[in-house]
Amino acid sequence: MFKVYKREKKDQEFVTICNESESTKAEISLNNGASVSNLIVNNQKIITDLGPKPYEETYASSIMFPFANRINYGKYFFLGKKYELECNDKIEKNALHGLIYNKKFLFNNQSVKKNSGEINLSYKYENENVGFPFSFMIDLNYCLHQSKFTVFLKITNIGEIEFPFTAGWHPYFETKNLNNSTIKFNSLEKIKSDNRNITTKIIKNENPNPLFFKDKILDEAYILNNNKIFFKTEDYSVKITSSEKENYLQLYTPKNDLAVAIEPMTGVSDSFNNGIGLKKLYSKDKYEIKWELNISTSKN
Repeated sequence: MFKVYKREKKDQEFVTICNESESTKAEISLNNGASVSNLIVNNQKIITDLGPKPYEETYASSIMFPFANRINYGKYFFLGKKYELECNDKIEKNALHGLIYNKKFLFNNQSVKKNSGEINLSYKYENENVGFPFSFMIDLNYCLHQSKFTVFLKITNIGEIEFPFTAGWHPYFETKNLNNSTIKFNSLEKIKSDNRNITTKIIKNENPNPLFFKDKILDEAYILNNNKIFFKTEDYSVKITSSEKENYLQLYTPKNDLAVAIEPMTGVSDSFNNGIGLKKLYSKDKYEIKWELNISTSKN
């Protein structure tokens, strides 16, 4: 039987979904934008928070909304009006990873069954930022099975006017040896960026498929031709799928960490200005997306 429980740690609230033995579990931080701090399947660490690095530096497993990646100097135009967001990336001076990564989510309810556990979390955003003076409700469901983990995101425009958006998820996948890990996805084009990681144009993707991480330092975005990503390590493999038809992928290898960020997104850096993947959500309308991880470990 699966179970759900809450705990506090250093003034932070966490919710854990797990099986009876806790050999498979997901830990979610309510304070840090309902991010997934850890995901373990069959005693194998899959997703990590890169601790002891601070969350404010890594954005580990944050839900990125209303924009994924970043906005150039935090400035954009929408419906003929100029807006300016705070640049939380102080080095490159960009608005980074959306506006909910550091919000405290409400824990609403839970559902536990013999083979799965699920929680529902939410956050209500009402004109909180002069750079994004719109209102929305975000409902977030996490569901854990013995070898499957799903992230279900529903956004409702509770304001009176439409707003622009992209969405994404920022998990870091742990591996003991990144050099022996590979990733496979279908992509003919990728994003060329400047030295501040701002999209400049679309170019041909000439990387091999699968892509080997050996001796590579990556911070690249790709336009995907389908909704499937396959990541393989020495200890586990994971298939990542999206319910969205138009998908993008950001790969990032942090320095001195045995992990890689594999970020499914619905847009790219500076989508609010270049329009790549950009959507509008009209008043009272809803947008839904699901990301699913199907995991196989050497202990399965």
